[in-house]
Amino acid sequence: MNSKILIVLIVLIEFIISCKSVEKKNTDNIASKKPNIIFIFADDWGYGDLSSHGNTWIQTPYLDKMASEGIDFTNFTVNSPVCSPSRTAVMTGQFPARNSIHEHFASLKNNHNRGMPDWLDTTVPLLPKLLQDAGYTTGHFGKWHLGKAPDAPTEDAYGYDAFATFNGSDTNRIKPNGLASVDHAEVFIKENKDKPFFINLWLHESHLAHFPQDRYMEKFSNLDEQKRVYASIIAEGDEGVGRILNLLKKLNIDDNTLVIFSSDNGPEATRGIEHKQHNGKNYGGYYSVGETAGLIGQKRSLYAGGTRVPFIVRWPATTPKGIKDTTSVITAVDLLPTFVDISGAKMPENFTPDGENVVAAFKGENFKREKVIYWEWKGVISKDYTWPSIGLRDGDWKLITNKDLNRTELYNIKNDWAEKTDLSNEKPEIVKALQEKLDAWKKSLPTSPKESCITKVSK
Repeated sequence: MNSKILIVLIVLIEFIISCKSVEKKNTDNIASKKPNIIFIFADDWGYGDLSSHGNTWIQTPYLDKMASEGIDFTNFTVNSPVCSPSRTAVMTGQFPARNSIHEHFASLKNNHNRGMPDWLDTTVPLLPKLLQDAGYTTGHFGKWHLGKAPDAPTEDAYGYDAFATFNGSDTNRIKPNGLASVDHAEVFIKENKDKPFFINLWLHESHLAHFPQDRYMEKFSNLDEQKRVYASIIAEGDEGVGRILNLLKKLNIDDNTLVIFSSDNGPEATRGIEHKQHNGKNYGGYYSVGETAGLIGQKRSLYAGGTRVPFIVRWPATTPKGIKDTTSVITAVDLLPTFVDISGAKMPENFTPDGENVVAAFKGENFKREKVIYWEWKGVISKDYTWPSIGLRDGDWKLITNKDLNRTELYNIKNDWAEKTDLSNEKPEIVKALQEKLDAWKKSLPTSPKESCITKVSK
């Protein structure tokens, strides 16, 4: 072989080896660096409020793309059909009834009448605190709704290095509309891109009141009045998701960032014509026309329409693309133990979360749930709102009941995803066994809130 050709070949081989070495080093760096975690919690979105979930008039291009680049879980549920308890479950890894949080935080009088504290306890194990201890910089941007009483702690007491919220302490207050929460999240990401970070990004969309942007109202001018407003609101929330995903790519931290999108409960009820337009561009409940994709119930209901919501997981370095997972049973209290595992954080001693570690499901692997999922809904004292009042899911079975109304229903979720066929009369032995579990769980709950979480003037 010609000596010049041999020299060229040797140089070429060395170059290829060096490239492989650099590639492996970069891959190793990604694998060894703790992943960033962003949890995007929308407000009052129905399972059917995504075009990728079959909606024919709402457009969610960014969320559809997110689903095509990750896993879309169809069997995810939140742990309450309303805001504050649903968010409590995420923060604590516990069913919200363990902290006596049954409804949304409201006035001191209402909290007292509902047997609730005035704010979420800061002394229980909290997700952001655990991640802080693991070396994460933490931020909370958007809705708070975990207590706004005169004596309530500020958001940093819950483990946040940075925060900008509405319906919170007013320490760093932002407007709910216009994606101000996303603005702050973007700044936080840019400032912390070189170290592991955790963000709770809790959007206002599509909660009342609606503040549709003119550009979206023009885009959906072909729709009727109600749908036009609602589609505009959903599109704004979708835009916020897209802005976050695009920024991660621009900063080259996309592969090592876990992003999850979900909603705190199902869609709000549509209200009468008297709830049309208020104060210029502030639109009322007449425009709440979210969809559940055929699921019974909506916000304030323990039927699937109130608790089964979108749950999309995107983590390019880890999660397979374009998967629709119809078998993994995941719930909101699973986020704390899952994020603890992902981050390398330590679970506090003598603390067992109600949730399970679902990292296997995030990786596209087989996941079989072992723990029971429980719900309790007290709500407004009326038959319409308190049926069902308590329930559980154990394996393929879901039991919902209200003893005061002497009413119980049983569903096989595997065969009846939409909960349309009550099997309680056909399966009395299963009803009995599940009712015993439910009664035992109910007895384990506190009967009153902690005194330390009640404003003094409300006593």
